This record gives sequence, structure tokens and C-alpha cells, in this order.
Amino acid sequence: MRSRLLPVLLLLLAGPPTAQPAPPTCYSRMLSLSREVTGDFQSLQAVEPSEPCVRYLPTLYLDIHNYCVLAKLRDFVASTQCWKVAQVDALKDKVRKLYIIMNSFCRRDLVFLSDDCNALEYPIPVTTVLPDGQR
Repeated sequence: MRSRLLPVLLLLLAGPPTAQPAPPTCYSRMLSLSREVTGDFQSLQAVEPSEPCVRYLPTLYLDIHNYCVLAKLRDFVASTQCWKVAQVDALKDKVRKLYIIMNSFCRRDLVFLSDDCNALEYPIPVTTVLPDGQR
């Protein structure tokens, strides 16, 4: 009896088996890559303000639920400004990758909720309303 309890006791002490995280879905990959691209673009504008070509790049505020985002991505990749700036080249590679994912691999997973192209040019700032007038 004692020899049977020892393996059970060892299993209980070891804890539950570690679960593998779920693999990324097409949607989660598009969402995370669009946030990464937007963040990289904002960082580029902050770090390279002295680089004149950065000022003339198309803006990148991406919303993968806005139908106009596909044209926005194409325009950014096709822009001829900054063709020798390493950070811009890296950003264009990410934008190209996002476009390919959205237009080819994940096309069926994508749902467009709007087609407001101005929202991608002049995004509405996100505000947080705190409950009960907290500050």
C-alpha cells in the first residue's frame, strides 16, 4: 500500500502539468503586428525628427478593422521617402509583412467594421473615464 502512495504523492507535490500557451491566431497576429508598427512609427518620429524624410512619410495609425488600412499599408510601402534610412526600411518590412498577412493568409479572419479613411489620418485620442469622478 505504501509503495502505491509514493508515486501519487510525488505527482501531487509536482503540481499540475504546465500548459503550453495557445498558438497565435491570424487575428491576434494581425492585431499585435499592427500595434507594433504603429508604435515603431511613433518612435521613429520621436527619434528621427532631424531626418527630413521622416516628416513626409504617410502617417501610420492603424486600425485593422478599418477597410482603408489596406490602402494605407500599400501607400506606406510604396512611398519613396527615406529609402536609405535603416529604421524606415525595417518599418517598411513590417508593414509589408502585415499587408501580406491581412491580404493573403488571414483574409477570411478579418472583419472590417468601418471604411473611414480620415480616422487613419487623424485618430480620435483614447480617453479613459474613471468611475465615480476619480482622478
